[in-house]
Amino acid sequence: MAEFLARLKQRKLVQWSLAYVAAAFALIQVLDVVAHQFGWPDDLQRGSTLVLVVGFFVAIVLAWYHGERGAQKVSSTEIVILALLLAIGGGLLWRYERITPSAGSPHAAISIPDAAQRNPGATPSAIPIAAIPAKSIAVLPFENLSGDKDNAYFADGMQDLILTKLADIGDLKVISRTSTAKYQSHPDNLKIIAQQLGVAAILEGSVQKAGNQVLINVQLINASSDSHVWAQSYQRTLDNVFGVEGEVAQKVADALQAKLTPTETAQLATAMSGDAAANDLFMRAEYFVSQGQANYDPAAFRRAIPLYQQALTKDSGFALARARLSFAESGAAWFGSGESDLRQLLTDARTQAEQALAQRPRLVAAQVALGYSAYWGQGDFAGALKAFDAALAVRPNDAEALGAKGFVLRRQGHLAAIDALTQALVLDPRNISLLNGLGETRTAVAQYAQAAQLFQRALDLDPENVQTKLDNSTNILMSSGDAARALDAAQGDQPQLLVWRAQLLTYQRKYRQALALIASIPETPAAFNYQVGPKALVQANLYHLAGDAAQARALFAQALSQSRARLSALAGPTVKQGFVWNHIAAAELGLGQTHAAFAAIAHSQSVASRSGDRFFTPGIVVSNAQLYAEAGRADLAVPLLAQTFTTSGSWIYSSPALLWLDPSWDPIRHDPRFQALLNQYAKYKPAVIPVAVPVSSSSAAEGTAHD
Repeated sequence: MAEFLARLKQRKLVQWSLAYVAAAFALIQVLDVVAHQFGWPDDLQRGSTLVLVVGFFVAIVLAWYHGERGAQKVSSTEIVILALLLAIGGGLLWRYERITPSAGSPHAAISIPDAAQRNPGATPSAIPIAAIPAKSIAVLPFENLSGDKDNAYFADGMQDLILTKLADIGDLKVISRTSTAKYQSHPDNLKIIAQQLGVAAILEGSVQKAGNQVLINVQLINASSDSHVWAQSYQRTLDNVFGVEGEVAQKVADALQAKLTPTETAQLATAMSGDAAANDLFMRAEYFVSQGQANYDPAAFRRAIPLYQQALTKDSGFALARARLSFAESGAAWFGSGESDLRQLLTDARTQAEQALAQRPRLVAAQVALGYSAYWGQGDFAGALKAFDAALAVRPNDAEALGAKGFVLRRQGHLAAIDALTQALVLDPRNISLLNGLGETRTAVAQYAQAAQLFQRALDLDPENVQTKLDNSTNILMSSGDAARALDAAQGDQPQLLVWRAQLLTYQRKYRQALALIASIPETPAAFNYQVGPKALVQANLYHLAGDAAQARALFAQALSQSRARLSALAGPTVKQGFVWNHIAAAELGLGQTHAAFAAIAHSQSVASRSGDRFFTPGIVVSNAQLYAEAGRADLAVPLLAQTFTTSGSWIYSSPALLWLDPSWDPIRHDPRFQALLNQYAKYKPAVIPVAVPVSSSSAAEGTAHD
């Protein structure tokens, strides 16, 4: 033992240990200050501490080694190695800080705590956290304490009214309802929830409605200290309950020391309708519109329409109800397909939005409704942007208007869409639609890794969301050409997923399996919409690929009739016609009418080009190139295909990886022009490629794959 202690003394291990611990402790203090200033996440700070712990053992080893040699000196070689390690580590930390947006950055939404939590109460994952403004708040779902559970709409409506009033205060950051909807009314882990949403304060509440009596309890909580800032109860009747939302918003603004302009102060005092029954009908309608927005469900939008209309019958001056009626009508038409009244819905949506603005020129909901009428109803992107910008001029932090602006910019082909959608996510970080929309946009510009992160956040929030599954699967396919992995990511029984899985089986040359899957899907507008085409057309194409000409011909004839009928009933932006003309061309070509098919392709191209829609048009161009390829016209197909690969925003429809997968290219696969395209994009060649066989071969029914 004495000998061991003597050797420790000789090697000065105690001195080295104390010196290292002192230096490490000082460095930790410095890192703590820097981390606080730059908003580094906890995981990075913990990682730095772990590195220093590991470094302690490295220091001890060096001390022992050099002590054995009789001198406590480090060689120049070792110094160089240590310097390189420090440089690499410092570079990684610098890079991490660079890609962590600050609170004021237009990309700050990426730095919101993980919006994709399967359990809202779970610990946030290691996504960078932006600085949280002191004047920021989220309104959690109000608890329905009424004996009648059918009164849930009233609690939801009261929460939404208060949130809307708060959003009118420009000095406040207010999280949208979409991001708070899945939390509990009175959760235990408020601090974690506040971090996930990026806010300093939480407003909780409950509503009890019994007959004509209403009791509303609200409390404002400082999330960091979990302390109550302010609480109050409001006991009212249905005749005078509307107006509480403005009182609550004023109390919250005072508590958070938010500065209000005279216009904002007046806005807080503005009540809904003077008719209690009209207000109640309005809140019932809002409940269904929320469902329609969450699920892209035209039926839910339609359930809201008569309720808004009844509210306006009781109070024709109810501008907010008129604006929301317009929005519901636009939503029912945009997400619907094949209904006979779509044109009438779009016409009335425009009228209602204009009338609402005439009644209340500064009503944000009216400007938003007018914007969607232009966007969804007419494909008028300039008019839509004008309306959404007008809404943002009144309420700069309106997540819905910001998101809508991003979607319109995407239609115009502007990369500024990414910034707008990202800003919207700051205010609505758990909004699946925004996460999907931003992810789709990044897929379209071949930012596949960033898109994958967004889709994962959305899937963590809602693992069964159909649109997220479709988008995520598409991103996998376009980025890697791995149809099998894309197929695994698109599991589910919803019709849209089944149709997409059939397409993925087609890329694998498994035509009979794809046919069986399509046969199991009911022919509904949700499954076989204006983009996919009639069910008969999908089946006809598969039978054609499988070499069954007789079955294909009969189905092509049926699809031609259905597509022409759809074209005559179509309503909304003209770009939709581009898809349907492509379906007409496909059916004509399948029936051997090449001249008529080429005329329909030309019409499809012309309509798409005139529409100005630079997000949908590349998909139409790819589909038309496939028809030219089927006709053996490489001279027409290859230029269109090459055009899509050099057009920003087109890689969500066909990436170079699909050159090897898609059987549509088999008829021209050996043409020198197509081969030149393969050589140009050789780096995108998938690891597994299905065997290409002539479409006329009876063996085409099921292909095999090889590496």
